Amino acid sequence: MSHPLQEPPAATPQDGGSMLPPRGFARRALAGLATRGIVVFSRLLTGVRPLWAGTTPLPVPTLYFANHNSHADFVLLWASLPPHLRARTRPVAGYDYWMVSPLRRFIGQDVFRALMIRRDGSGRGDTSAPDPVSQMAAVLHGGSSLIMFPEGTRNTGDDQLLLPFRSGLYHLARACPDVRLVPVWIENLKRVLPKGTLVPIPLACSVRFGAPVAPAPGEDKAAFITRAREALLDLRPEYDRAEEATQQHEGKTA
Repeated sequence: MSHPLQEPPAATPQDGGSMLPPRGFARRALAGLATRGIVVFSRLLTGVRPLWAGTTPLPVPTLYFANHNSHADFVLLWASLPPHLRARTRPVAGYDYWMVSPLRRFIGQDVFRALMIRRDGSGRGDTSAPDPVSQMAAVLHGGSSLIMFPEGTRNTGDDQLLLPFRSGLYHLARACPDVRLVPVWIENLKRVLPKGTLVPIPLACSVRFGAPVAPAPGEDKAAFITRAREALLDLRPEYDRAEEATQQHEGKTA
């Protein structure tokens, strides 16, 4: 069942950032222009191709969980969505990064409509401050979709394809059993914006959407996290898997 997209109610200090502040006409218009500019720029720079391999784009609450190698990951995934899905999809972002200046706050709140999560430990011990899983569940129950990275931080190394998943994905799956959990593999963006590089390198990228996963009856956290991680890794292109196999073979014979 689809949910109509409505202007969210005003935020309060107690909501933990799950709701957005009301916006005036001029601010909405500027955010709309910025949205179109970001989408066009990201597509021109990366030539991104959205590939819906195991699912179809549906206007229902969805949790897109993806690999995380670059600051631009959620931008590329967000820009790859059809406009009617992009309008209802919010990235999960760090409060400490996006709320430090008026410009970042405008981009985070008004353009991306991000769900701000505190990563600095503030609010711990304060029972009025919701935990991140509760914040995300509230947004999903409200009819919006989310983009999250279950690794919890960027994987900037070359020694492993994915960092260990944190438990939030499992707890969200249990708290929101009717929400689709769609794995998304972002390909090549790490080469477009390597670590320490300020100027992007134009390369073709793809965003692969896989078949939704859900906890099986009686499945524990460890088993589900392992299966969700494998579902994400299975979306890698064939040449990427062949390259990994070659590297592993060379490592064994060295």
